[in-house]
Amino acid sequence: MPFVRITLAGPPPRDEAVAALQAGVTTLMAEVLGKRADLTAVVVEGTAPGAWSVGAVPVAVAAHLVATITAGSNGPAPIADFIAAAHRLLAGTLGAGLPLATYVVVDAVPAEAWGYGGLTQAQRARDRG
Repeated sequence: MPFVRITLAGPPPRDEAVAALQAGVTTLMAEVLGKRADLTAVVVEGTAPGAWSVGAVPVAVAAHLVATITAGSNGPAPIADFIAAAHRLLAGTLGAGLPLATYVVVDAVPAEAWGYGGLTQAQRARDRG
């Protein structure tokens, strides 16, 4: 099921902000993309000060979110809705200082190329079959 990696630049986020991002993106994965919340994994990571730039200019605050899902499990409209809602979550949690170049990516991976618990998503689909 889904794996979400949120990478942040800036001061280390407070525990409350990390929890809000984890809970918020898990809810979005479930409500917008129809994914199982109990199988949605979310990691929030930071970068070293000065390690992030936009247009070759270091930024004080930045965020990048990548959600990995199975290819074909969602159409363009729900993915667009997720991207918009995830951006609102990032901005609302991290503040107005986020640069325009704050990206949300939905990486749709072929079912044969990823899985969990030792089974690919394709194997799981065949087993449900």
